[in-house]
Amino acid sequence: MTASQHPPVEHFILHISDTHFVGGADLLHGKVDSDANLKRLFRDFAETKARPEAIVFTGDLADTGDADAYRRLRALVEPAAEAIGAQVIWVMGNHDTRTPFRKHLLDSDEGEKSVDMVYDVNGLRVIALDSTVPGSHHGEISEEQYAWLAEVLSTPAPHGSVIALHHPPVPSLLEPIEVVELRDQARFAEALRGTDVRAVLGGHLHFNTFSDIGGVPVSVASATCYTQDLNVESGGMRGQDGAQGFNLVHFYDDRVMHTVVPIGEFSTVYRITAEQLRSWTALSLEEVGAEMAMTAVESEPALA
Repeated sequence: MTASQHPPVEHFILHISDTHFVGGADLLHGKVDSDANLKRLFRDFAETKARPEAIVFTGDLADTGDADAYRRLRALVEPAAEAIGAQVIWVMGNHDTRTPFRKHLLDSDEGEKSVDMVYDVNGLRVIALDSTVPGSHHGEISEEQYAWLAEVLSTPAPHGSVIALHHPPVPSLLEPIEVVELRDQARFAEALRGTDVRAVLGGHLHFNTFSDIGGVPVSVASATCYTQDLNVESGGMRGQDGAQGFNLVHFYDDRVMHTVVPIGEFSTVYRITAEQLRSWTALSLEEVGAEMAMTAVESEPALA
């Protein structure tokens, strides 16, 4: 088998956002089973046998800050994370409420204090930054937080840093932008320049998008509850029960790669085992095509 031209992956994390768990047995907006979507995510991911080092949740974990929602979320996530050997990193969102968030997810009694934390993921520093403004949809980073962030970043981490926050520092495609965006993004850009920050992870938008700020790539994960339909008239919004997903984040020594993974089951075109794939590396393009055609034919009865 031909050796890869790229070095091995240094770090691997899952980036999940906007679970929006509701209290009790209610459905989100009367239609969406947020619990079932997240259960499906972990059930399907377990089949890959992959072993991420951490799972980062970038906010809006509970839809209305309900204590029961946080308890159910933690009860679902922690066993799944333990099974794959990953630590869990929780980030505040504008739908979250700090006191129950801290109590039920972090076992903390610090109440309404901003939830800013630092995690070591085998040499990769993950900074959870609380961009929320209680009672508002938009995001802000206070001067106190900027001072704290500067102190944290003053010492480089062995493998660099990642900032995870709910409100992504990107232009908004939905109006009115001032209602939902992170304020003073130029200030945030300056806070990143010259530091070891390798990526910024965000959520909030309920759709995937990618950008950069201060020379740092920004990746926004979609939601696991419902997503925003971008094929709507300008100025409008339509939440849809579909296109949910999460991101895989792979860190190499020279780059960070973000990969979008949809949640759900789709019809099979062909299926190739790892053993087959290894055996095909020595075949010609025509031979591989013939093998794939046979695989598709063999799979067809199962699709009926």
